[in-house]
Amino acid sequence: MWLHVSVPPSSATVGLRSERGPILLSLMLATALVALDATIIATASATIAGELGSFEQVPWLFSAYLLAQAVSTPLAGRLSDILGRKHLILAGVGLFLAGSILCGAAWSMGALIAGRVLQGLGAGTVMPVSQTIAADIYTLEERAKAQGYLASVWAISAVLGPTLGGVFSEFLSWRWIFLINIPLCALVAWIVVRRYHEPPREGRRERIDYGGAALLTGASTLLLVGLLEGGTTWEWWSAPSVTVLSLAVVLALLFVRHALRSPHPIVDLRLLRRHVIGVATAVSLVVGMVVLGLSTYVPIYAQGVLGYGPLIAGFALAAMTIGWPLTASNSGRLYLRYGFRVTAIIGSIVVIVGASATLFLGPSTPLVFTAVATFLVGAGMGLTAIPTLIAAQSSVGREIRGGVTGVNVFARSLGSAVGVAICGAIVNAHAELGPDGTPQGDGLMDGLHLVFIFVTVSAVVLAVLSAAMPRDRDAARERREAQAETAERVSEDEGAG
Repeated sequence: MWLHVSVPPSSATVGLRSERGPILLSLMLATALVALDATIIATASATIAGELGSFEQVPWLFSAYLLAQAVSTPLAGRLSDILGRKHLILAGVGLFLAGSILCGAAWSMGALIAGRVLQGLGAGTVMPVSQTIAADIYTLEERAKAQGYLASVWAISAVLGPTLGGVFSEFLSWRWIFLINIPLCALVAWIVVRRYHEPPREGRRERIDYGGAALLTGASTLLLVGLLEGGTTWEWWSAPSVTVLSLAVVLALLFVRHALRSPHPIVDLRLLRRHVIGVATAVSLVVGMVVLGLSTYVPIYAQGVLGYGPLIAGFALAAMTIGWPLTASNSGRLYLRYGFRVTAIIGSIVVIVGASATLFLGPSTPLVFTAVATFLVGAGMGLTAIPTLIAAQSSVGREIRGGVTGVNVFARSLGSAVGVAICGAIVNAHAELGPDGTPQGDGLMDGLHLVFIFVTVSAVVLAVLSAAMPRDRDAARERREAQAETAERVSEDEGAG
């Protein structure tokens, strides 16, 4: 069992100049690695394909990264509870470093994709562990501001990533997109080793559920491959699609059966029965659907319908990533005064307003209107996604907080895959695909309008889920019951030992 971290009064402030500032800086740099490499390769993909060949494999540069990241997230979160946060974040940085070196030295598209898989595994380890460390070292009052710092990294990366990718590929070499990660990884590892100190362990270390990990990895991989490739590489009702998704369902059912029977599963599904954790996980799933739906198709609208170039089109999307950290960093004032439930409801209402505004987008709509709509969605997400995550983290002790965080982040990745699959099917049914695979043609706006309807409906579902969050007194009672249950389980384990 882990001892709780005590925060000295002298370090009560949140910021890079505070006593815990170096640790926060390392978490921000680690997050930057993940955020930049999710976007930086986009503007260099054509250059890479021209040098390495196999243009048809370019989509896998993105899919392999996202797939590996999503699959490793729930495993890494739980392993950080068992093996320690420090070991896991260093392992994640190490995997990311190895993947970056392989990508930078890639001699073929296959080698580059393999490097992207390693990067994805590292990213899927770094993300949940970083957020868990932030929850460990900061108090409830401070966590919103700390999460705001981490969210600001995504806002900066959304603008900086594509720009750096274009600069490197045009003036230096696309390989610098990956080689630049080497000193960043070294800096993150150095700060973590020097400045982050975990409390000592007590009692026996929990066994790692290798069987559950294998079943979850297989089910997640097949499900995400089926969602990402369905409607593009193969038709939805084709033999490959049905086979892959059917196998995913079978493995998922086997995993659920295993997890409910195992005393210490790699992902404890029984935690989802707790009101606050179950609702927060569902909120994260819908957040992924809304964010990826807009992230994918707002730029297509700006380019394919309004006729702007990639740089200007990115402005409309950047507004969303700017709104998110602005409200996330200030959400603590709201949830400390009114509670997590009220804060999430307010945020989801703002998301509905922003999503509803996209229903008025058309061929002659000013781009600034699009930017305002996405800004509102981002601002609402900062008041919904972050407080519900903090509520879930705060409802459990340190010994299982990593697992709860990992499941929450995984739910967002799964929601993203589901959202992209649904929106892709909608657009592809109305628009033609150009030579580069981008939707175009007379039916594009009709398809995009249906996508924006889907996003708006998802925003309404988000509001319903936010309203289902437990009230503060109910959450407090659930927390006490959960702590008693955990203490009883630990006592049984130590007795068995």
